[in-house]
Amino acid sequence: MKKLFGATIAISLTLSVTAAPLTKSDFDASVKLRENWITKTRDLMFPVSWLNDKHEFAYRQSVEGGFGYFVQHAETGKIRPAFDQEALAQALSKAAGEEMSALMLPFETFRFNHDETAIQFSLHYEPWECELATMHCAERSFGDARPRGFGVVRDLRVSRADAVITSGNGELNVTEDGYNLLITDANGNQLYRTTDGVKDNFYDIDSISFSPDGQALSTMKVVPGEPRYVTRVVSSPEDQVQPKVVTQLYPKPGDKVDFDQPVIIDLKAKKQFVIAPDRIPGAYEMSIYGWHKNSDSIIIRYLQRGHQREEVLQMDRSNGAVHAMVSETAETFIYGWTGFFHDVDNAGKEIIWRSERDGWAHLYLINGETGEVKQQITEGEFVVREVQKVDEENRQIYFSANGMNKDEDPYFIHDYRINFDGTDLVALTPEKANHEVYFSDDMQYYIDIYSRVDLPNITKLYKTGEATPIRTVAEADISELLDAGFQFPQTFVAKARDGKSDIWGLIVKPQNFDPNKTYPVIENIYAGPHDSFVPKSFWPFGYHSGGDKVIGMQALANVGFIVVQMDGMGTANRSKAFHDVAWKNLGDSGFPDRILWHKAAAEKYPWYDISGGVGIYGGSAGGQSTLGALVFHPEFYSTGVAFAGCFDNRMDKIVWNEQWLGYPVDESYVASSGTEHAANMTGDLFIIVGEQDSNVDPASSMQVVNALIKAGKDFDLLVIPNGEHSAGRSTGPVDYAQRRQFAFFVEKMKQQRTPNWNKQ
Repeated sequence: MKKLFGATIAISLTLSVTAAPLTKSDFDASVKLRENWITKTRDLMFPVSWLNDKHEFAYRQSVEGGFGYFVQHAETGKIRPAFDQEALAQALSKAAGEEMSALMLPFETFRFNHDETAIQFSLHYEPWECELATMHCAERSFGDARPRGFGVVRDLRVSRADAVITSGNGELNVTEDGYNLLITDANGNQLYRTTDGVKDNFYDIDSISFSPDGQALSTMKVVPGEPRYVTRVVSSPEDQVQPKVVTQLYPKPGDKVDFDQPVIIDLKAKKQFVIAPDRIPGAYEMSIYGWHKNSDSIIIRYLQRGHQREEVLQMDRSNGAVHAMVSETAETFIYGWTGFFHDVDNAGKEIIWRSERDGWAHLYLINGETGEVKQQITEGEFVVREVQKVDEENRQIYFSANGMNKDEDPYFIHDYRINFDGTDLVALTPEKANHEVYFSDDMQYYIDIYSRVDLPNITKLYKTGEATPIRTVAEADISELLDAGFQFPQTFVAKARDGKSDIWGLIVKPQNFDPNKTYPVIENIYAGPHDSFVPKSFWPFGYHSGGDKVIGMQALANVGFIVVQMDGMGTANRSKAFHDVAWKNLGDSGFPDRILWHKAAAEKYPWYDISGGVGIYGGSAGGQSTLGALVFHPEFYSTGVAFAGCFDNRMDKIVWNEQWLGYPVDESYVASSGTEHAANMTGDLFIIVGEQDSNVDPASSMQVVNALIKAGKDFDLLVIPNGEHSAGRSTGPVDYAQRRQFAFFVEKMKQQRTPNWNKQ
């Protein structure tokens, strides 16, 4: 027996991989795998959106040569093109300055505008709109509101002096008057003016919300934070030779944020009220949900800095009194990113609220007047993921959840209906698969698209309340893809560090896999605590973002590796305790669970070779974890490729890092820093970063470089000029970065020479 990386592993009689050196054509075949395979499915429908107030739904579906966009009538089944794809491709090519193909348009999801005269979609992570009559395409604007750095610091460099906010009935206008607000009627007659606004405590015109009766409004009074600007050099601008300099408002953990105080201005009574600062101590996020329908009060969300206290407040118009409709506290963190709040009948009497207070994410019915729980609506060891609809008339809730079915993958999402009192739970999606459900606006119909990584998409149309589908709308055909050599990933499950929790993952083998040989192992990591990341649906062709997708793993496997992915403890969509592992512990990245998973796979499969150390790669939070693997677990992980990593959480954006590391900034930030511990690295590291990364400050990568140089460590670095956060993964030189990544692993883990790409 041999002792290896803390585990005892039986010596295998299998042969090591001793393939001939890889050629340029081998690498090219892997890099082009997505491009070559993505057109080899038929009738694979995803995603779906219902047209406004109609029983018609729009969708994308795979066709010969690419993808078609269609609209189908629920009742008749009649299908029509959603738009002229050829004309739109030509118009979009001209507007975006890059060649587009009609059957390979650069978006999956699209929506019609309210009158169906235009479609809206995302292009390179920016919102776009194309008018269908004229085929005029352009980036979409969301108004002229003053920008905010990650939602918590206003950019006071942007003036709003000329802004006019008009009420929905057109009878009220609000303008800035210095640091105050001036309210006039449609004829310009002054109705009210605030008088106490000053530079360091001003009224925010962008926060205006009018009462339903048109006689009052709410806004925010703001004590500004301290703006931090990240400066980047555009080394290679497209429109000139000389570099440019850009600055970005970029608050980081610990920075002073704006302090917002909700204000009610009663125009009829000629008075105003503001929440006292001591009622909202340490406010981090303040937002006004809106007015109650009787115009007597407003609803406010208050999140305290540190993410351990959250309240939904009611503020009365008559006297400014404030009371908590809902109060939530946590010893670790409140996972606010997936929160849910619904004010039944918009009356403030009953609140539907999502909470993890019993250890799992569930729905509660709250007395809005007292804040007390009237009824826990859902209960059990499962996770409520999303509420699709609250049917107030019938006092029912339609929601999605995972983990309710104990005989299947606990991450599979299913949809359900339940009464407000927790009775009559009805499962709407019985098939053992991951479900995406889309309800029509009037809830009369829904589309259910279900699949697994080993089951291509099946799409069915249902009448809400009926168990039998109206029809199967589409059933994907992947026969051509299978003929090309596609193989389903293999699911593997092993126990976590607690000895109880199951860790679910995928194994991807080379197309030419030989069970009589051994293969080095590479882990695709994204351990960001804000979700789970192992694919559960079929679609394998997504780009590397929030964890590489199956096609990227297959491409890497094809150059001679086993490539795996798993969700360790510290990620979401399991119990609160499972998720809490990440609290003040981002450097953990679930590695104790991941290492156990690898060892379990190596014990079971003789071809699973971790004897020379495990490789690892990831982007963003996955980039951070990649470096973390090499510096915190150098005895197990040997080689890493890190894209756009937030290597030190003090250098990253405030909104993500304070959620899990808390406030104020303490030693947990230092403990999780790959930069601080870079000298511990003994393996091989390749860093890839876009110089214009607006998500993670690219200086974070440079500080790792600096630390490695000071420690005398060797490493590789690729800086992509003009590249954004997704550069080399889903935008920018994807093929180039992928080829460099693959070659790095081949050279370092297999000790094989790779082609000289500078020679023909």
